Amino acid sequence: MFRGKFFIFFVTLFALVGCNSAASGDKENTIKVTTTIAQIGDIAENVGGEKVTVESLMGPGIDPHLYQASQGDIRKLNDAEIIFYNGLRLEGRMGDILNKMSESKPTIAVGEAVPTKLLLEDDDETDKMDPHIWFDISLWLFAVEEVKNSLIELDGENADFYEENASAYIKELKELDKYAKEQISAIPEESRVLVTAHDAFKYFGEAYGMEVTGLQGLSTDAEFGLNDVRSIIDLLVERDIKAVFVESSISEDSINAVVKGAESRGHSVEIGGELYSDAMGTKGTETGTYLGMFRHNIDTIVNALK
Repeated sequence: MFRGKFFIFFVTLFALVGCNSAASGDKENTIKVTTTIAQIGDIAENVGGEKVTVESLMGPGIDPHLYQASQGDIRKLNDAEIIFYNGLRLEGRMGDILNKMSESKPTIAVGEAVPTKLLLEDDDETDKMDPHIWFDISLWLFAVEEVKNSLIELDGENADFYEENASAYIKELKELDKYAKEQISAIPEESRVLVTAHDAFKYFGEAYGMEVTGLQGLSTDAEFGLNDVRSIIDLLVERDIKAVFVESSISEDSINAVVKGAESRGHSVEIGGELYSDAMGTKGTETGTYLGMFRHNIDTIVNALK
């Protein structure tokens, strides 16, 4: 009896080890993809499916404008077979590292796939383009195509697989784009004013018919002063705007200063909610996906301004 139980134990143990080894082997056979921001990681996961293993360097609450790569990040970039980043100076402090990586492996700036004529200029520095392209779904589709084409170039045997996945993802994105336009149209025209901590939503405003203003410029590296705060407060009072928004990757202090300043002028302003701008939500949650993050932003804006 004892020998029988002993035999069953080892058969079970062997089976478990075999399963773990198979799972490990499957992972080892995938293409190792590293991205800077999670929005791009989401594209790679949707297009690449089980053919890829994706790691994004910048998680929830991380500001890519100020991000500095750690030694662990360097290892992930070195281990990757292909790297995707936004470009357009979003990852400003990682520029040299990414340039170095491009010497030894495919290192693709998905933002460069967007036709230049569709990009928006920085109001303060006209030689720079606004990097926040993911806030206009019609532009983000160029990024999806760029990831798909790059994976096909690296792994041509699975071209049909990547084409099918990309088509399915693009369909979802177009449905979300339609949803966004329908929901924003429910906000009275005079109330379609979006005030945030930094100027990350210009593409969003262009795509969905909203006036957008941020306390800081395109990069959170830019400083804001008393005049910037006063200017925003004047706008809130003059236009009778009832809500402003905080961002998940930026301190609330600047927006709170605006709210208090408006109150001192006899104008009541609420925090309309938290928007995801430069970073998505926690992995495994709805806002940890691009589709979920974007829908959350739409619903938050509409509920506060409608």
